[in-house]
Amino acid sequence: MINKKILIFFPDGVGLRNFAFTQFKEIGEQRGNKIIYWNNTAFPLQEELGYEEVRIKTQNIHPLTPFYCRIRKHIELNVATKKFNDPVYKTYKFPFNYKGIKNILMTVFVRLLIGLNSSERGILRIRKRINALERSTQKYNYCKAQLQEIKPDLVFCTTQRATQSIAALLAAQDLGIPTLTFVYSWDNVPKAMQLVETDYYCVWSDLMKKEMLQYYPFIKENQLIVTGTPQFEPHYDESLLEAREDFFKQHNLDAAKKYICFSGDDETTSPLDQYYLEDLANAVRTLNAKGENLGIIYRKCPVDTTSRYEAVINANKDIIAVIDPLWKAMGKQWNEVFPAKADLKLLHNVCAHSELVTNVCSSTVFDFVAHDKPCIYYNYEQPQLKKGIRDIGQNYKYVHFRSMPSAEAAVFCTDKNQLANQIAAILNGSLSNVSEGKKWYSIVAGETPTQASEKIWNAIGSIVNSK
Repeated sequence: MINKKILIFFPDGVGLRNFAFTQFKEIGEQRGNKIIYWNNTAFPLQEELGYEEVRIKTQNIHPLTPFYCRIRKHIELNVATKKFNDPVYKTYKFPFNYKGIKNILMTVFVRLLIGLNSSERGILRIRKRINALERSTQKYNYCKAQLQEIKPDLVFCTTQRATQSIAALLAAQDLGIPTLTFVYSWDNVPKAMQLVETDYYCVWSDLMKKEMLQYYPFIKENQLIVTGTPQFEPHYDESLLEAREDFFKQHNLDAAKKYICFSGDDETTSPLDQYYLEDLANAVRTLNAKGENLGIIYRKCPVDTTSRYEAVINANKDIIAVIDPLWKAMGKQWNEVFPAKADLKLLHNVCAHSELVTNVCSSTVFDFVAHDKPCIYYNYEQPQLKKGIRDIGQNYKYVHFRSMPSAEAAVFCTDKNQLANQIAAILNGSLSNVSEGKKWYSIVAGETPTQASEKIWNAIGSIVNSK
């Protein structure tokens, strides 16, 4: 593939780690492509990284689009519930808002359209309505004019789940420009998070391909390309690894201690997450009293801005070291919190220099398995659980956890009184999920985790050359 102009589209910041900070750009350029970033975010790609970019300055989507997208999501989940005879899809829905007359009226409108369209034909009607709304916007015309000036050979959208991407991709398709999108996360397909319709889709694995065909019958098999995800590629980049002594010195860690990583969750997924950190601290104290010398590295969820962990951290300063992810807020929404490129190196070394990770249902199980490190999943209720607070046990019932090859793909802690014993067993080598975890990792992320960027460029090359 020679001298093709590829437009890498960031509708929001979630794709930065995969497609701006990895070797993705370099691989594409080595193949003779001219790469331009089509930037709809506040992250200054040219200023920060020196990448050629075209900024999208018109941000307003149609005011009804978010409501129709919510209607679409509910309908897709209703259809899946009926199609697969499975109540789990109901748990993916967010509750309706009945506070205030405006919210009541909007909820009535939304629920009426859901009721009238809860079928696969109804899904197509709502999708057409969304597309019609977005084609009527100034954003559509603005993006169309940019595309007419740039004249790319292909537009590659870095996530399938952003409303900000719809008008831009419609403009490309209406101009006859091939479009390709990447399914961003391992849990997105069953959760009805497919907002865009493109000519082709890059998926992580054969499992995700199968899911796309199950949930979206309007997508054909020849539109789906299994590539893996660049998300895990930095874990295999040995140039990112720092010596233990240097890493510990840089982060004021005790060289005599072995560290357990506690990977924090967002408040929606794990609203009582701070108490699991407290349980881990208590377990570490129990083990240290028996002769171990352990500490905890607390790495918060990058988009968690709460202060809920502070009391636990302050009460356990002697054993908890805080190493914050290198992310920066450039807006008030969760998808306006952007990573720094240096965070890839930081996460690589947190994994490499920790003995294991503990968390609630996070995909960090795969980050650590890539370093041959075990993972403990917390799976018990906290006594602080009360009506109105979400039980974390619901997470493990989600469809994407059914991909585990066995219950040993992670170490599940179902009783906090067993946590210290499980940690001790991992440390002495008698308990591990790494072997089964690697099988799970292969099922979810594909069998060639180091080749995802190459395979995405293979897909891009095949599409533009066939054109």
